[in-house]
Amino acid sequence: MKKLAFLTTFLLICITSFGQESAKAKSLLDEVAQKIGGYKNIYIEFNHSLDNKEADVHQETRGTVTLKGDLYNLNYMGSEQIFDGKKLYLIIHEDEEVIIQNPSKKKEETLTPSKMFSFYKTGYTFKMDALKTIKGVKIQYVMLTPIDSNSEIKNVLVGIDANTKHIFDIIEIGKNGTTTTLNIRTFKTNQPISENLFIFDRAKYRDLKKYTISEPK
Repeated sequence: MKKLAFLTTFLLICITSFGQESAKAKSLLDEVAQKIGGYKNIYIEFNHSLDNKEADVHQETRGTVTLKGDLYNLNYMGSEQIFDGKKLYLIIHEDEEVIIQNPSKKKEETLTPSKMFSFYKTGYTFKMDALKTIKGVKIQYVMLTPIDSNSEIKNVLVGIDANTKHIFDIIEIGKNGTTTTLNIRTFKTNQPISENLFIFDRAKYRDLKKYTISEPK
C-alpha cells in the first residue's frame, strides 16, 4: 500500500509539474504573439538553413520578408512571393514566370510568413526548454510537439529573446533526421513602407512579354 501511495503521489507531482510547464510555455508564446500583433508592420532579414547529416546535406540561404497583418512580401532563393490577402503571387525571375495561387485552406500547410508568430496555437503541446546565452543574449527555448502522431515533424524549438520577447530562431526537427532552421538576423518594426509592396502589378509583367503568367481558373 505504501508503494502504491508513493507511486500515486509521484505521478500527481509529475502531472502537475508538466501542466505548469505547459502553461508557462504557452503564456510566453502568447506574450510574443501579442507584442508582434501590436506592430503596424515588420521587416525581417533571415538565414534559412537545411541540414541532414545522414544524407550529407547542408543548404543555407538568406532572405527578407515584410509583413503587415496577413499581407506579406517575401524575397527568397531568387523568387518573390506576394500575398495580398486574397491570392498568392509567386514570381520566379530566373524562369521568367509568375504563378498565381489561391491560398491553401489545409490546416497542415507549410508555415507561411504571416503565420510565423501564430502557428503554435493549434496542433501542438508545449513545454519550456533550455535557456541559452547566445552572443551575450539570453534566449529562452520553447519546445512544441505535434499532437498528430503521423506528423512528419518530431518537434519545433522556438527561441525567444528573453529581453525583447521577439523570436530569435525557429528550429524544426523532422522525423527523417532533417533539421530546418530560420534564424532572424534583422528585426525592424513600424517602418515607412509603400502599400504597393503587397500588390501584384499584372501590367508590369504583361509588358515584359517574356514572363508567362499562370493562374487558377
